[in-house]
Amino acid sequence: MYRKTALLLQFLLSLVVVTPFYSPLNGAELRPAEFAHNWPAWRGPLATGVAPHADPPVEWSETKNVRWKTEIPGVGHSTPIVWGDRIFLTTAVPYGDELEPRFSGAPGAHDNVAVTRRHEFRILAINRANGEIIWSKTLKKELPHEGGHYTASLASNSPVTNGTSVFASFGSRGVFCLDFDGKVRWEKQFGVMNTKHGHGEGSSPVLFGDSLIVNWDHEGESFVVVLDQRTGEQKWKIARNEVTSWATPIVVEHNQQPQVIVCGSDRVRGYDLKNGDVIWECGGLSKNIVASPVAQDGMVFAASSYDTRAMLAIRLDGARGNISDSKNVAWSRATRTPYVPSPLLYGNSVYFLRHYQGILSRVSTESGDDILGSPYRLGSIDNVYASPVAAANRVYVTDLSGTTMIVSHTDEAPKLLGRNRLDENFSASMALVGKDLFLRGKHALYCIADDSKSAGQ
Repeated sequence: MYRKTALLLQFLLSLVVVTPFYSPLNGAELRPAEFAHNWPAWRGPLATGVAPHADPPVEWSETKNVRWKTEIPGVGHSTPIVWGDRIFLTTAVPYGDELEPRFSGAPGAHDNVAVTRRHEFRILAINRANGEIIWSKTLKKELPHEGGHYTASLASNSPVTNGTSVFASFGSRGVFCLDFDGKVRWEKQFGVMNTKHGHGEGSSPVLFGDSLIVNWDHEGESFVVVLDQRTGEQKWKIARNEVTSWATPIVVEHNQQPQVIVCGSDRVRGYDLKNGDVIWECGGLSKNIVASPVAQDGMVFAASSYDTRAMLAIRLDGARGNISDSKNVAWSRATRTPYVPSPLLYGNSVYFLRHYQGILSRVSTESGDDILGSPYRLGSIDNVYASPVAAANRVYVTDLSGTTMIVSHTDEAPKLLGRNRLDENFSASMALVGKDLFLRGKHALYCIADDSKSAGQ
């Protein structure tokens, strides 16, 4: 009964949150089902971390259920996105002579990597069936002005696709739209981002209908900008009273009004997608925002850690103006909240990791109370920078050392279903499509699939 209910909820959500996109090539409407069966963005087709139609493996190693493993030039922490028979991912490839080390001059800079090489900022298209690189497009070549935290990369922003175009943000290097053959359709430059402590950039662009949304929070003049995804023309740009955040926006359609919801160190805000007007705002999060929000059924769940542990459940019905101390905050909690990994929203549960450690909480979307054996300790797993994902009543959590823990998602206490290890370091979040699972490591991209199944099933 629970499984049927959970699947029904995910199906309904795909109809409510994911609106049809329109092809810039022929004007044909793309059905929501096409998105639900792919992994078109960092947090998947529902922007929740869930693949509603996937059924990936629970066992793998370097010698088992690896359909292919492809070496990726350069370094990047962006999640691969998948559409049909193609995978897209971004990377930053150093080239040229070693230069005098260039350190960030940002106030409070610490634990940063010096820039010593120029870089090519590339997007790659990869054949899903065999892992061959179809094309590699260099979008920018330059010496970066800052290198970022030692756990970060110069290609941490994940791309996004609508099935006919692919969009990539390299932040200070620009925002780009390409067709599936690697031809650049348009590009936009917004200047240089100066990030808090010089720790680097990471917010990913978001698609909704004919709009591409970019969050540009940094130590200078912050803003949210919405572009026409077909032409790159600016629809609107709204200044934000914010400093650096690394969170990716989400778009929620509530009462037939699409809202751009962006977490920030000062406020979580909901903007009218039509014109950028602030519909509502809510304080209470940390001064260091990394985790992105999730939403369903008229509720938004936003979380932070670092200096302030907080998770807020915001009810959109009637949300207007400053709702910080209003009944629109349905519940809040201040224990075991996430810092780097974003929450996972699965059925009537919100899953999240404590800071970026191996303690998994599962709370009720209705009350915020721990349910079903929460918190759950994931054994030896630790240092989790990738966000948890889910499919087929299973939750997948991957840590930096290459270990993935899989636990059950049922109406009983969680059970360990698998512990798998690869010889890589993983910061990028997993992508789940059909019977396939894609893991992007420091050096290689893996396709994990049952050896007895064919790609795409």
